[in-house]
Amino acid sequence: MNPHLFDDDDYALGTLCNPDPRVRSKSLGKLLEGVDIASQVGASVLSLWFADGTDYPGQDGFRIRRQRLQEGLGRVYQAMPPGLRMVIEYKLFEPGFYHMDLADWGGSYMLARALGDRARVLVDLGHHAHGTNIEHIVALLLMEDRLGGFHFNDRKYGDDDLTVGAINPYQLFLIFCELVAAERDPRTSASVRQVALMIDENHNLKNPIEGTIQSVLALQVAYARALLVDYQELASLQAGAEVIRAEECLKDAYQTDVRPLLREVREEMGRDPEPLESFRRSGYMAEIARRRGA
Repeated sequence: MNPHLFDDDDYALGTLCNPDPRVRSKSLGKLLEGVDIASQVGASVLSLWFADGTDYPGQDGFRIRRQRLQEGLGRVYQAMPPGLRMVIEYKLFEPGFYHMDLADWGGSYMLARALGDRARVLVDLGHHAHGTNIEHIVALLLMEDRLGGFHFNDRKYGDDDLTVGAINPYQLFLIFCELVAAERDPRTSASVRQVALMIDENHNLKNPIEGTIQSVLALQVAYARALLVDYQELASLQAGAEVIRAEECLKDAYQTDVRPLLREVREEMGRDPEPLESFRRSGYMAEIARRRGA
């Protein structure tokens, strides 16, 4: 469940962080409505992103805005039924160009810690500064048992929301390596298996359904490659400071063409081995365009 809090002029100066009590109350009402809908439909995740921030120094106080945010989300957290988890997203910039109230994973992590065990951090692959080591962030959140989910996409410059794996498939593979390694580690909490995997993209030039299928296929490839890593051998090489051999251990898995294996698995499941071509053959786009008069 993703409550929508950024399409109203009232929110120009923020939602829960807004200096106007009326707007904060309105925002809280929207979030509580989201909790209610999530309860009715049996959703397990309440996914939150806030466009709150400022454009100019002195526009508002950092600490008071944080207090407003924490107080508001505290009320949302208390209203959540036991089976619902809250995942809190962050973003380095935009639409606040001086500061964002939730600008990085640390800010979301501290907020989640303050709220309770069912509050966790959501990692969007496009919401970081250039050169940020996202797989390192993922590893740290897994260690702290605070990784709540992903918004998978890809980027070249800013928050581009490109198709998953279109720009940096190696980074995607390394992220899945951290997830697989955590699953294999008996010291890791079982909550690693509850991490929400979501796609968040903007298909400006692509057929949106075909672009989404592309993304799912890219995620399957990254996961399959991560499963091929010999983690026992990798740990041994790391312990022995075998830098090159350890890197090659990862690259051997990454450079393996897993597509034939994935086609075979789909056939064993009674599915078409080529999902993208299957969708094109289905004629769905032409039929839905006809129904809608497009």
